[in-house]
Amino acid sequence: MTRFLALVFVLAGVTQCWSQGLMNPPALKEQAPAVYRVTFDTSKGPFVIEVHRDWAPNGADRFYNLVKNGFYDDARFFRVVDGFMVQFGINGDPKVSALWKEARIKDDPVKISNKRTFVTFATAGPNTRTTQVFISFGDNHNLDSQGFAPFGQVVSGMKVVDSLYSGYGEGAPQGLGPEQGKLQAQGNKYLAERFGLLDYIKKAAIEQ
Repeated sequence: MTRFLALVFVLAGVTQCWSQGLMNPPALKEQAPAVYRVTFDTSKGPFVIEVHRDWAPNGADRFYNLVKNGFYDDARFFRVVDGFMVQFGINGDPKVSALWKEARIKDDPVKISNKRTFVTFATAGPNTRTTQVFISFGDNHNLDSQGFAPFGQVVSGMKVVDSLYSGYGEGAPQGLGPEQGKLQAQGNKYLAERFGLLDYIKKAAIEQ
């Protein structure tokens, strides 16, 4: 029993250290490698995103720090619109989401077009990018002029991305999908109760 309790305390300490990184957004500013790959292990299988820092340095750095510190683990693909894109990046823990909601990064110039397989941060206007990203299902070059700057591309497993559950469609109030405000306030509990068919990320990890 003593050994068991000791292990529990050790694991609790590890979890706490992991959480502390996400609880301090300003501290997570490590510069990303010039090129890196991230493997997403999801409820539908794996896919890989290759990031090119020269495409969008600020976006590449933010994505690198989020992945490295476990931000996307257990996050849901909460907005999946056939023919358009799949969006994710709201943490399942409301406390974490609250801290990152205003952790904005500056815009990058758009160097790469928003075509199928390309990965881009969502934005609500100039210099408002935080944690949400989307993968284009089709040719979304119309987003280029709106400041959406791709930073990576799915290089393996796009069939997995295509298969992510899209039955809820667009998010509320335009569609029947999750309401982002409630998701940020209630986390995965809200999605489990109302949108149980959504696919999710088991773990995202930077390839070594």
